[in-house]
Amino acid sequence: MSAMAAAQFPAPSIAEVAFLGRSNVGKSSLLNALVGEKAAKVSSTPGRTRAINFFLLADERERGRLIFADLPGYGYAKISKSVSAEWPKFIEPYLADRETLGLCVCLVDSNVAPQARDAQLLDWLRSVDRHFLVVATKVDRLSGNERTRNMAALKKGLGVEAILAVSAKTGVGIKELWGRIEEAGTEGLGR
Repeated sequence: MSAMAAAQFPAPSIAEVAFLGRSNVGKSSLLNALVGEKAAKVSSTPGRTRAINFFLLADERERGRLIFADLPGYGYAKISKSVSAEWPKFIEPYLADRETLGLCVCLVDSNVAPQARDAQLLDWLRSVDRHFLVVATKVDRLSGNERTRNMAALKKGLGVEAILAVSAKTGVGIKELWGRIEEAGTEGLGR
């Protein structure tokens, strides 16, 4: 289900986890690695997601147990200003007011230096008292020393104590990410 307005959001009933990040950070690939199938469309063109896409994850009895919300990427210059101007009308209310939103998974590219837009997002999430986890994607592209150096630079540049390193390609960190997601889903809804 896709939504571009609060009225289109699914009825709040079960825990939700939002995935946020710059365009081309590997959000769709990570979502697919988490669910074990191609739920999210992976595109070679950044900025394709223009609505919030909701994915219901069901338990073995086919009852909803968790919703993943794939939010549009930010920071891609080729997206038209008219489209990006609409995003605050539905993304900010979702992030600020959604009572079933238990965790925001904020994705950063482990191969890219800390970005001002990422730091702004984290500051904004803090200002609305949202729980978040910073996840560094594409760590399979780094050697051990590069990974250590880049994680330290990201922590310092983003002002966070911890970053979870993951790779959708190799599966590194996926189990740990699932653990954090499940904690957020079982600790109750919202803030």
